[in-house]
Amino acid sequence: MRITKRTNIAVRLMLYCASQPDRRVTKSEVARKCNISENHLAHVVNALGQMGYIDTQRGRSGGLELARGPDEVSLGDIFRSLESGVPLAECFGCQSVTCESVSDCRLRQALVNAEAAFYETLDEVPLAELMGSNGGGVMDRLQEGNCPP
Repeated sequence: MRITKRTNIAVRLMLYCASQPDRRVTKSEVARKCNISENHLAHVVNALGQMGYIDTQRGRSGGLELARGPDEVSLGDIFRSLESGVPLAECFGCQSVTCESVSDCRLRQALVNAEAAFYETLDEVPLAELMGSNGGGVMDRLQEGNCPP
């Protein structure tokens, strides 16, 4: 399974916002600290704002902040919101399927089960858990003002 660039950026953005709980962060700051294209980041900010994960405010004192606490959002929530439209395999999509065995395919069912297990595992990981100091890990990099890779 491969995570889209959009989801990668979303998690990094949310982690960075969570590491700055007492202030709003700007898109340009996040782009610089996380080494993300401002154009890609703008699309993700818009999507996360519409989904209710982040609050955005325009203007001189504007910026971005988490709409909910990092303990209230799981990785499963984020991934499911952003990845659910991306088919795991050709036979999961709505486009024309070239495989003639779709109706009785055992691989398809195995992939359905694997995807469910993937999301169930991520549902158990709140964003706050990734913030915990783990000896040179995510929290240390965020405190230094750098997003995780």
